[in-house]
Amino acid sequence: MNAFTMKNWDEKIVSGTESGPRVAYAHATMAYDGVVEGESICDLLLYYAGEGYESGQTTSPSFERFEGKVEGREGTFIVRHEFTFDAKGIASTFTVVPGSGTGELAGLTGSGTVGGAMGEEKMGYTFEYTF
Repeated sequence: MNAFTMKNWDEKIVSGTESGPRVAYAHATMAYDGVVEGESICDLLLYYAGEGYESGQTTSPSFERFEGKVEGREGTFIVRHEFTFDAKGIASTFTVVPGSGTGELAGLTGSGTVGGAMGEEKMGYTFEYTF
């Protein structure tokens, strides 16, 4: 199974208030198992329409930098996400940023999805890629 575990989540409001529309920045680290093996750092820009997640689904662009292996090849690469989230969970589609691969991952292209329920220890992902 392709899965990742959240290791750290640090979120701060950058505009607005907890009880109303706001923009927040989050810095997160994750550990990946499956087709991608390694760790990542993700920086997210979050929009909340109201208090908590009660205002319904919202979106978040983000960039995530992986360091590890894909199919046994070692290096780094960056993906661009477009997350949606609400009180039930998160979902994302992502694409590898062209030219971002290093080491044995130079030339990596691809896209995938992320999804899971809020509060789960692990969330799943898909990743279709070529070298």
